[in-house]
Amino acid sequence: MYIYGKNVVAEYLKSNKKIKKAYIYKNFNDDFILSAIQKRNIEVRFMEKFELDKLANASHQGIILSVPDYTYAELEELLIKENPFLVILDHLEDPHNFGAIIRTCEAAGVDGIIIPKDRSVDVNSTAIKVSTGAIDYMKIACVTNLNQTIRELKEKGFWIVGTDMEGTDYDKIDYTGKIAIVIGNEGNGMSRLVQESCDFIAKIPMQGTVNSLNASVATGIVVFEATLKRK
Repeated sequence: MYIYGKNVVAEYLKSNKKIKKAYIYKNFNDDFILSAIQKRNIEVRFMEKFELDKLANASHQGIILSVPDYTYAELEELLIKENPFLVILDHLEDPHNFGAIIRTCEAAGVDGIIIPKDRSVDVNSTAIKVSTGAIDYMKIACVTNLNQTIRELKEKGFWIVGTDMEGTDYDKIDYTGKIAIVIGNEGNGMSRLVQESCDFIAKIPMQGTVNSLNASVATGIVVFEATLKRK
């Protein structure tokens, strides 16, 4: 897997995680990154910009690292605290949304994110870059069956809060205790079975003409409201 961009690479170098190889623009001049790569004796290949563009079809800022694929956490690792605060992504598809949600959840003190294995975004280069380093501090579990996982969480005492255009105003819900907030797919929202498993449905009242929000924006609104209520 490739990761790229100065901020992402700098955070990755600080973490001392394994790096297979560094691909660097021949005129790259970030002293911290160059020094860190040299100190760790990472294999380097200096390249032209067009060569880097072929590796990462995005804004790489002249630096790309080849790293091992992301290692997901086990579900149990997300449940260590007495009253965990989780976010469940119901078949989200856009890695930009995913990266932004990872960043929001880390900032809000969420204990973990759960995603399904099939028909869902995963932790890829785009999500990592958009998270701007937050992914190194956020546990993410990838589960085989989302509905079964929700049932397991409910058996462990979790309240499941879905998000939809119809429901209770998000600021009127009790988010204390063991809680998991479900964010639906960008186009279709939550799947029927997931929605039926929710204990509460949170809605964000709309005042304008547009009747829905970007998934990452909606996540930020509801998650930070929950954080406030949990203090």
